[in-house]
Amino acid sequence: MKSRTEYLTFHLPQRMGFLNITPQVEEIVRQSGVQEGLVLVNAMHITASVFINDDEPGLHEDYQRWLEQLAPFDASPQRYAHNRTGEDNADAHMKRQVMGREVVVAMTAGKLDFGPWEQIFYGEFDGRRDKRVLVKVIGE
Repeated sequence: MKSRTEYLTFHLPQRMGFLNITPQVEEIVRQSGVQEGLVLVNAMHITASVFINDDEPGLHEDYQRWLEQLAPFDASPQRYAHNRTGEDNADAHMKRQVMGREVVVAMTAGKLDFGPWEQIFYGEFDGRRDKRVLVKVIGE
């Protein structure tokens, strides 16, 4: 069995945003030489996410609006107990919980085995600093 581990670093200037990281993951898969296996992609920060969906700007706008309705940003300690610790990002933790931590994608013939329109995204909910994403390829 072969394996390859890479770390991607992202720094989104806004508090919340989505970035299509499919090309970076595909390149790591290509470099791994694995033809049949799995790739794990996971956010290594508790205020960021990795998920699979369509790369359609309207959908991303809908996600941002929906997440802000579910867990609105409010830095004050009145709304969120977590913010009483001196933090201001309780909403980001909740948004990450909804969007998920990781994805696992099958690889067939050295390529990501996606359904129609599927792409891998990095989701940021407390931006403006460097954050890492783990990409681990395993297989034959």
